[in-house]
Amino acid sequence: MKKFTVKTIVLCAMFAALCCATAPVSIPLPGGVPVTLQTAAVFLTALLLGPLYGFVAVLVYVLLGAVGLPVFAGLSGGIGSLVGLSGGFIMSWPFAAALAGFLYYKFGRNEKGLKKYATMIIAMLLGSVIIYTIGLTQFIFLTKMSISASLAACMIPFIPGDVLKMVLVAIIVPTLERALKIIFSTDKAAVNA
Repeated sequence: MKKFTVKTIVLCAMFAALCCATAPVSIPLPGGVPVTLQTAAVFLTALLLGPLYGFVAVLVYVLLGAVGLPVFAGLSGGIGSLVGLSGGFIMSWPFAAALAGFLYYKFGRNEKGLKKYATMIIAMLLGSVIIYTIGLTQFIFLTKMSISASLAACMIPFIPGDVLKMVLVAIIVPTLERALKIIFSTDKAAVNA
């Protein structure tokens, strides 16, 4: 069973802070759901920390916003953000992180080359299914818009950007994995590797 150590708590805090730091990068769209870098931070967290610690780090981020800290898009925060038009997307992030982290840790983390990158992309795509499902469900419930109109407002405009963010995350994850291994290693041999 996984346990929390000082190292894992520090990692969770660092990645929760990363999620917070991406909040100011926000482009509002007419549908009420902005384009942000937060999903990139969520998936980066998931792939680097795995399912449990990724879930915890992103959950901490969501809870920080829920209590009113301005850590969501447009530097917003509070319960109103979670029950608003984009709230379902925000609330889905810990679960998307858990799924993407699980899939990557189980099937791709120890792989090399194309299989590693393909697993990362598939893990993030399936995590995105969770994000879009929960986010669109809440959006449709609040707006009473049709499914097709909701897809046009909250999903289709985001797909190109989401794919680009996934590719960028997949490119930087292997380098960051090596860096984290060196930084947090207690084995001197790993530092010299």
